[in-house]
Amino acid sequence: MAYEDILYEVEAGVATVTLNRPDRLNAWRGVMEAELRQAMRAAADDPAVKVIVLTGAGRGFCAGADMDVLQGAMAAGGTSGGPPDAFDPASRPDFRLQYPYFPAVPKPILGAINGACAGLGMVMALYTDIRFASDAAVFTTAFSRRGLIAEHGMSWLLPRIVGMANAADLLYSARRVDAAEALRIGLVNRVFPAASFRDEVTAYARMLASEVSPRSLAVMKRELWNSPFQSLSEAIVDANADMALSLKSEDFKEGVAHFLEKRPARFTGR
Repeated sequence: MAYEDILYEVEAGVATVTLNRPDRLNAWRGVMEAELRQAMRAAADDPAVKVIVLTGAGRGFCAGADMDVLQGAMAAGGTSGGPPDAFDPASRPDFRLQYPYFPAVPKPILGAINGACAGLGMVMALYTDIRFASDAAVFTTAFSRRGLIAEHGMSWLLPRIVGMANAADLLYSARRVDAAEALRIGLVNRVFPAASFRDEVTAYARMLASEVSPRSLAVMKRELWNSPFQSLSEAIVDANADMALSLKSEDFKEGVAHFLEKRPARFTGR
């Protein structure tokens, strides 16, 4: 499929989705939003894809909403079209909304934050499962400096990632945070030099794609994203049911066999 605002490629079990408006620091607009959802659908449905990487072209990851879009929203009095259909109608209602659908994608999504990450770009980065940053990356929530609010669930998500006080600081001030501080407060998992950033992220993604069970990844992702809405006992009951099914799976048999036979794994995802 030909895309206008993104690039999509699959290699060695990894689908890389690149926001591709580098002349605008990959500023967000409707075309990009629709194409990103289409690419996530393609990756979710492709059995050859085990892991998804989301990144940006050029110097930016995503600098937030395109100013032309914001001006249009202001002129229209804040009105916009209706939200898209749920990515997965069987997922919990929290993940059927316009932006927080990444948890409904049954494969790990790695955020490869290569540069400026602001506003809506930061929203999308927070919904990825694991975040890696280039040492050239810079983060800002941006909303308070535009007269806006903590959008699209960020007030729920950000405190769970960096803690309440850090979340309040980032939201209230909308100050710029460099990669080193982002790592210190837990906003990102690792920071890599810009020169080797793509290679480092690709190596991690390919490790997941080749060395671990895709069935395990899908179940663990569902468990992790559902758990904030559960009590401990509810999470344990669900995990026990998942465990019983995993013991009957092909991937469990292969997980034991490749370990005992000291050979690379050949997981099927079944």
